[in-house]
Amino acid sequence: MPAAVADGLTVRAAVVADRAFIGELGTRTLGDSVSTLRPAPAAMVRISFDRLLELVFSQPHIGVIAERDGARVGFLLMLDQLPDEVTSLPQGFIAYMAVEPLARRGGVARALLSAAENEAKARSLPYMALMVTEENAAARALYEDAGYRTERRLLCKEL
Repeated sequence: MPAAVADGLTVRAAVVADRAFIGELGTRTLGDSVSTLRPAPAAMVRISFDRLLELVFSQPHIGVIAERDGARVGFLLMLDQLPDEVTSLPQGFIAYMAVEPLARRGGVARALLSAAENEAKARSLPYMALMVTEENAAARALYEDAGYRTERRLLCKEL
């Protein structure tokens, strides 16, 4: 998987030694995943993220690390054995992706997404899926530019 992308940017498969980086960057970027419709205490969001990491790391998955000039600047975690919950069709499911705030808008997320898609294709997975908050316009634009379309919507109402 190691591949040079551009401008000193490379992507490679994640290894166990990357888990601390994944946990730290993921924790710092958790706010990007929280909707203002359902605000939650930071401690609760952190617990949910830790559970997500436990889930991902306890089963087959694909981890991708982006580096710029040798420094890690982002990661993507994808489950490759999680079928769609409605159709039961196989898919790659992006469990979490994060990019260092100072490295955003530099092609990092696009490179991570492309690497994950290539790995999914190599595993003959016919679909890729992910969830993104409605308010994360930059992420939604990235996914739309990459060909992702809304399949379902999660609706929320405060009671």
